[in-house]
Amino acid sequence: MGDKNYGSKKLNANILVTAAGGIVGQGIIKCLKMANASNDGPVKYRITATDTNGQAAGLYRSDDGILVPPSSDPNFIDALIEIAIQQDIQAVFVGSDEELLIIGNSARRIEDETKAKVISCSPEVLMTSRDKWKTFEFLKSNNLPYAASSLPEDGGSFIQEHGFPLVVKPREGYGSLHFYLVNNKYELEYAISKIEKAGWRPLLQEYLSGSNIEFTSGVTIDRFGKYVLSSISIQKTIKSGQTYKALIDDFEDIRKASEEVALRLGARGAINIQARIKEGIPKTFEINPRFSATCPMRSAAGINEPDLVFRNAVLDEELKIDGYKRLLCMRYWNEVYIPYSTYEKTLSAGRVKDNDSFIISYF
Repeated sequence: MGDKNYGSKKLNANILVTAAGGIVGQGIIKCLKMANASNDGPVKYRITATDTNGQAAGLYRSDDGILVPPSSDPNFIDALIEIAIQQDIQAVFVGSDEELLIIGNSARRIEDETKAKVISCSPEVLMTSRDKWKTFEFLKSNNLPYAASSLPEDGGSFIQEHGFPLVVKPREGYGSLHFYLVNNKYELEYAISKIEKAGWRPLLQEYLSGSNIEFTSGVTIDRFGKYVLSSISIQKTIKSGQTYKALIDDFEDIRKASEEVALRLGARGAINIQARIKEGIPKTFEINPRFSATCPMRSAAGINEPDLVFRNAVLDEELKIDGYKRLLCMRYWNEVYIPYSTYEKTLSAGRVKDNDSFIISYF
């Protein structure tokens, strides 16, 4: 399936990316800027970034940066709508887990009151994926390979069946926050109490032993949920809950299993499937219904998921990418600088004015 013919001139598109201080939002911004830099890309993206914090780097590396209330604020959606109208936004990309359900549940309102398309899975898919117990129930009922899971009240029989070690984590959590690998009942009780004190609901999960190798697979599904636009699998090394090093290779069995999960779930746009191999079978243990923080790596390999999804969901392009480059990615810290006066002006005005941010090429 090929591109539409837009001639030699690029099509201009105004994009809103939320949570520009986080690794997911910044990843989306990187991908859109990579698409702008490509000679082959048919779309030129103008990026408006939002965040609650004036110290969010993505605000200063976009075309426009605007401060908004936190997603828990009742005025959050109103603020996004106002920006979308003022900036003539065509698509809203969600850059954080905290905002997923709030923006997803308000997608119809945003689309009715603006010209913007909200790039998100349906609220039903978001609810199933964001709750790890519901994810387990979905996988099990669809006969898809899964990591066995249990609620704490059934922990006794679960321990008898699977033994220790076990994984304990929040049903609603993300990253490595409150992730515990427990080796006995005392550690299990401690983990459960810590998760409950944090205001979350605990989940027990089998430890997929035999391999410490973990895979993250990015799958994009067309706007009607009928076919796979792209899929790419990465073998990752994790540090502080994020991918630190990544091997990008074909991993066909992992990719195909992830594609099946995404299609059965009813996903639209981007979704991420986390899996480990046990006894030769890729077992899914988590689903993230959003763009991944690793999407810039995927773009470097030839699959620019934000660009691909925008062109399919908004421009109605019928696209399909079947291959990508084999790469090794090694992440490192980098810095964005602005004069202190620019930061003060941003706080005062509620948006970035006279953007003079810079990055030093010293590595």
